[in-house]
Amino acid sequence: MVQRIVRTTTSDKPRGETHWSTRTLARHLDVSHITVQRIWTEHGLQPLRTRSFTPSKDPRFVERLIDVRGLYMNPPERAVLFSVDEKPQVQALERTQAVLPMAEQWPEGRPHDHRRHGTVDLYTALSILDGKITHAFYPRHRHQEFLAFLRILDCPVPGGLSVEVVLDNLSAHKTKEVERWLRRHRSFHVHLVPTGSSWVNIVEGWFAQLEEKAIYRGSFPSVPALKVAIKGFVTASDGHAEPWVWTKDVNAILRKVARIRQRMGLPPSISHPSVTAR
Repeated sequence: MVQRIVRTTTSDKPRGETHWSTRTLARHLDVSHITVQRIWTEHGLQPLRTRSFTPSKDPRFVERLIDVRGLYMNPPERAVLFSVDEKPQVQALERTQAVLPMAEQWPEGRPHDHRRHGTVDLYTALSILDGKITHAFYPRHRHQEFLAFLRILDCPVPGGLSVEVVLDNLSAHKTKEVERWLRRHRSFHVHLVPTGSSWVNIVEGWFAQLEEKAIYRGSFPSVPALKVAIKGFVTASDGHAEPWVWTKDVNAILRKVARIRQRMGLPPSISHPSVTAR
């Protein structure tokens, strides 16, 4: 019976549904739902949970992962280090009714519907060595806006320092105009994260905090009001800024990627299961 429960859970689905619950599986196999729960716990089975993933197809995945991780852990001397990305089309959503404030035994209440008042693209550079934020708002996210933001980053950097910039593989970051600008500004050095691996870019962690703490529960009657809220969060973030530290071991990442690809029936994307990171 234990084998049947495990096998059914992992290789079958209930009719018309995407996954088992303890009670649907218990009815299907004519056992107690407590028995199903106990066996699931013993075998580490969690049908109610799901995770998202996207295996990178970048042939230079390992090389770029090690380069960016090495930059985080051991940045060059006399350099500033920016993690740069865009948060496109941030929506100014206004709740259609007033938000009910939190009270004793009553959580904050928000209406589920809202009015849309436009969007804005947020360009952000996180200074990894001190945690400070440089940001700018633009109506679009083309190479023209990206070049304008690079010029903003170039202004406060003292002469003699190199500028190490971690970026994703957005096409706007790799146009001829951007390449021409980088050739004229030799102090800038771009480090691309692997394709489909935005989690390698540390600024994504700051974006997650911005969304959770300043945007998700907010109500914004206009795009300018949204900008004010974002600027307020940037000011608060800079007020207690500290260096961002990368903690995940590269070999652990590569082993996890290899396990996922193996479960998907794909060939391994790495040439060796162990890589020494610089």
